Amino acid sequence: MSGKRYTILDKICEKKREELKAAKEKMPFAEIFELARNAPDGPSFKAALKKNGDTPAVIAELKKASPSAGVIRENFDHKTLAVQLEAAGASALSVLTERNFFLGTPGYLKDAVSLVKIPVIRKDFIFNQYQICEAKIWGASAILLIAAMLTPEEFAWLYNIAKGLRLDVLAEAHDAEEIDMLLACGADIVGVNCRNLKTFDTDSALAEKLLARIPDGIVKVSESAMRSREDLVRAGRAGADAALIGTALMSKENPALELEKLLGRA
Repeated sequence: MSGKRYTILDKICEKKREELKAAKEKMPFAEIFELARNAPDGPSFKAALKKNGDTPAVIAELKKASPSAGVIRENFDHKTLAVQLEAAGASALSVLTERNFFLGTPGYLKDAVSLVKIPVIRKDFIFNQYQICEAKIWGASAILLIAAMLTPEEFAWLYNIAKGLRLDVLAEAHDAEEIDMLLACGADIVGVNCRNLKTFDTDSALAEKLLARIPDGIVKVSESAMRSREDLVRAGRAGADAALIGTALMSKENPALELEKLLGRA
């Protein structure tokens, strides 16, 4: 890696490759693909992302920790959180399954799927078709694909596999070039993450500029740095159909009440 900075994203992906190798040794791809192909479909993630007036739909994220913030929620009762956030008005749930840096597990996703009627997206660092099959058999309605991790060819390959398994894809971009790449590959749900995945710094003004670059007809999602109702409404006015909110909920004593406030219900 001479001449190249070793980033947090590099560290995460290195660990994910180790996990993937171990998983394939337990169950070969042909077997997991067959299970995924025959797994039942969850509720539509894309259909759930519709804003109400100026207020974007909220994808509430179950997140115990992050590389930038460390442990966000010590008392991480994921089952209770899932049920309460659905009741508070979440349109979908995002569940971290990355173990080493976000302290997630597949079990969190499976439990959430079993307890709520709204769609659940697997939030992880996906670069292989095997991971998409995992998401499907765990009950996810959608997966995240991050442009910063993938070439256009890799993104298109994984996107088509997910669609073939009847999964929606939240395609995440961090700059204008990535947005153009995702749109050229046919992405129909594009998320703008104002968090730089190499430094993990955020720039909320950047997200608003990038949302304007996404044409009508594409579902637009604002990600990261949503801390208040004003932030949420501003994202809606900038064009966001939905917002993914994690830390701003998980860091509060009562995440469900905080979500109600964000949605203007409390």
